[in-house]
Amino acid sequence: MNALSSRTEFIVLIAFMISLVAMTTDVMLSGLSMIASDLGQSDPNAGHLVISVLFGGFAVGQLIVGPLSDCYGRRPVIHASYALFLVGCMLSLFATSFEMLLLGRVLQGLGMSGPRIIAVAIVRDGFEGRAMARIMSFVMAVFIIVPAVAPAIGQLVIALAGWRAIFALLLLIAAISWTWFGLRQPETLDPADRRVFSFKGVFQGIIIICKTRAALGYTLCVGLIFGPFLAYLSLAQQIFQGSYDKGAGFALWFAIAALSIGAASILNSALVERLGMRFLSNLALIGIVVAAGAFMIVVIAWDGLPPFTLFMTWIIITFFGMGLLFGNLNALAMEPLGKMAGLGAAVVGALSTLVSIPIGVMISDSFTGGVGALVTGFGIVAILALLIGKWASVPTGHGPAD
Repeated sequence: MNALSSRTEFIVLIAFMISLVAMTTDVMLSGLSMIASDLGQSDPNAGHLVISVLFGGFAVGQLIVGPLSDCYGRRPVIHASYALFLVGCMLSLFATSFEMLLLGRVLQGLGMSGPRIIAVAIVRDGFEGRAMARIMSFVMAVFIIVPAVAPAIGQLVIALAGWRAIFALLLLIAAISWTWFGLRQPETLDPADRRVFSFKGVFQGIIIICKTRAALGYTLCVGLIFGPFLAYLSLAQQIFQGSYDKGAGFALWFAIAALSIGAASILNSALVERLGMRFLSNLALIGIVVAAGAFMIVVIAWDGLPPFTLFMTWIIITFFGMGLLFGNLNALAMEPLGKMAGLGAAVVGALSTLVSIPIGVMISDSFTGGVGALVTGFGIVAILALLIGKWASVPTGHGPAD
């Protein structure tokens, strides 16, 4: 195994590993209704379960891989996670029923938790504070290319070979990522820093993390913000192709929205060491609240479905704020957890995902063709995140050094 040759390669590799989540999610978006219909579901809206169960498995998987990586090291657990992900892809590829497909998606969620969560632990092993936030901002800037192009790739694959070919594509992407990691990324957890694995130890670690105000508070903020974003992912096809009748242009408009997150991540990497994570996070949350309040007036005036130009303007502003939030909030939650980075990343990831799923499902189930529920959701969670962030930032001796 050769060590990574530069920080640039490290950032791109970490982004590639984390992007497995986005690719596994977004490449499916244009085919959700088709998948549900082909596998015997009379309600095409059942397609959102293909996304929801994936994140259910992802939430559970994080609590497993994080503690195991603190005990056995980062590399062995990531290898096992990739193997499980490939099994889930195979099960989905050859699914003969909707239930079998959902089981495959659960296994994919469990498997992708390793690359996603342990990649963050690897970053935390080598960086802390604003330096970690800067690295994560660069990672997010590279990572955002994936959700920008994934729906277009999905559309093309489905058009050429059908929706099952998507899972063959995911197999290939995971194999490339796994091989790159295996050949180039050394172990980052010193044997002296490893923690003995036990369920009691895991439980005690979770208690410690939940009693750390900054870690708990900012984790809840991540979950709140990701909730309506998860709903957007589930509803994007119906909004762009159904409500706004954009047809094949869905992938283009989805990419434009995604790229606003990437632009914000690049800006954040330039500003965070000077302005700080909390300042930028609060600024982004206030912007999301103001944008939601102003746009909601427009939504009401247009009976739930305003002109598409105004909708895209709101999406771009909101997602720009999200780009400032993702790296900063995760770094703030992880900052006090350096001695247990694997378990810390697991609890932060699992708890935030468990918070986000019911929010996302509730907003998705409220969809009736308009965008009011989505706009309201973003506005409410941003207000709650501001309040919880204020509580989390109160000094306790264990807070982030921001």
